[in-house]
Amino acid sequence: MCGIVGAVAQRDVVPILVEGLRRLEYRGYDSAGVAVIDGDAHLARTRSVGKVRDLEARLDGHMAGATGIAHTRWATHGRPATENAHPHICRKTVALVHNGIIENHEELRRAQTKLGFEFTSDTDTEVIVHEIYRHLADTHDLLEAVRRALPALRGAYALGVITSEAPGRLVAARRGCPLVVGLGIGEHFIASDVAALLPVTQRFIFLEEGDVADLTRERVTIYDASGQIVERPVKQSELSADAVARGEYRHYMLKEIYEQPRAITDTLTNRIGLHHVYDEAFGTGAAAIFDTIEAVQIVACGTSYHAGLIGRYWFEALAEIPCSVEVASEFRYRRPRLAPHTLFVTLSQSGETADTLAALAHAKTIGVEHTLAICNVPESALVRQSGLALLTQAGPEIGVASTKAFTTQLVALLLLVASLGRRGHLGGDGERRIVGLLRTLPVLTEQALSLDAAVQSWVPAFANKQHALFLGRGTQYPVAMEGALKLKEISYIHAEAYPAGELKHGPLALVDADMPVVAVAPGNELFEKLHSNLQEVRARGGELFVFADAKNGITADERTHVITVPPTDDLMAPVVYTVLLQLLAYHVAVSKGADIDQPRNLAKSVTVE
Repeated sequence: MCGIVGAVAQRDVVPILVEGLRRLEYRGYDSAGVAVIDGDAHLARTRSVGKVRDLEARLDGHMAGATGIAHTRWATHGRPATENAHPHICRKTVALVHNGIIENHEELRRAQTKLGFEFTSDTDTEVIVHEIYRHLADTHDLLEAVRRALPALRGAYALGVITSEAPGRLVAARRGCPLVVGLGIGEHFIASDVAALLPVTQRFIFLEEGDVADLTRERVTIYDASGQIVERPVKQSELSADAVARGEYRHYMLKEIYEQPRAITDTLTNRIGLHHVYDEAFGTGAAAIFDTIEAVQIVACGTSYHAGLIGRYWFEALAEIPCSVEVASEFRYRRPRLAPHTLFVTLSQSGETADTLAALAHAKTIGVEHTLAICNVPESALVRQSGLALLTQAGPEIGVASTKAFTTQLVALLLLVASLGRRGHLGGDGERRIVGLLRTLPVLTEQALSLDAAVQSWVPAFANKQHALFLGRGTQYPVAMEGALKLKEISYIHAEAYPAGELKHGPLALVDADMPVVAVAPGNELFEKLHSNLQEVRARGGELFVFADAKNGITADERTHVITVPPTDDLMAPVVYTVLLQLLAYHVAVSKGADIDQPRNLAKSVTVE
């Protein structure tokens, strides 16, 4: 969600901080701010509601300092307003940026008000800076003040703190929210994402739960949750600063849609042999664990949840392994009962989704032995806290609306189906078929992308609409759900998805000439059923937009628009048809002038409940 950047250096860090914020814009935010300690050891701060470019215009070269922190805020406590933007300052001495939520902020606010502290914002964050200042007044040591303040906080946080009393020092802390330290020569940095720091370093330390880091120009010292000095491994990022650039594309989302053939290829590389899936791709000891698995539980949020729903069809139809899928935010409140020998699978692009992490933690408390993360970020909390992991090799995904992360999750799930299914009903022949089809998928995805112009021809029919209905059957029902989500996320058109067989159970009442009905119609055994459902829409004056397999023979007319899709095996169809729905959502949103990469009210990484 919110973005943090901090630096302590021998040069002016304001340009570094602003560029870092710009590279974190994909996370979603409504205000931004910078605070530095200037050459006279005074705290200076500038904040702005709106985009980073608005903050930059206000700075306009009027602020400089060698130690500083910066932040993009996504409003939780308190409306988007300058006074609620970070950094927050206490008595012109301590400045702080914060990601997360402090659950006991009201209790702390009451206590601090009695002590004479004045509040200038509606945020939960301001209690942290007051608490640190209170201890700094006693200790005159920033590190010690932060360490004494943390036990009073209940909730989740990633913090960056500076004080005018120690101009060359930056203290960071994390619990429940990601934070990395960037290592330079004579300078060090912090950020909520490595992408923010790629222009200045490719060497990173990923702070672990409960860590506190003390940064100066000369050194980085890390303390664990017990207060002991620890050595955390230094990771060399393989990403370059250009890896998160748009290049020739108008938006990150379009770039990421077109990167899917490569991302799928990379996800398959070194994971499959000529006819089989390598168990080792899932982690050390995976083969022995998979030998014992009798059921699968998938937990995820948003787009990843839709991937899990498709996976359920595959696990049960292909491998005959019982599979349940649950929204992560509901899982731990349902008092779930899992069968013995269940593989607990979590899906997440970022690996920092708070609800998914909480579901994983709860699963462990109720006795789950075997956990697997399917994730795009190797050093994420989800990967570190899971017993096994399969990394989708999608590369950085900047657009808030997930595209390549979703399709690579589907590839990863098929690899898991093949690996588990080989041990039972699927057998070696079934595994061989899946592997062979996966090898064709990058080319099939390229073919789907070649239909871009045809998809664009539909845009005028959606541009002025307020509602849309998406239909699918079988694995295409979750695909329709994902298509509806993409359209509503970035175009703000209200869109819903239904299994086509449910039309007569309510949704048909909504169908009229003003509601486009989008259907995904691959050539499988459910097509005749789907075709009957589409006739119901036609009979009631609805306007149909159908992505149809060439062999289905759907005829276009005045109220039925058809884009013919090259024949695709049903197993690969969810990826192929998803790409087409992504293109539809993108082009409709462009026609409406929407903010494609940073849709309103949304954030890329949801790091709080």
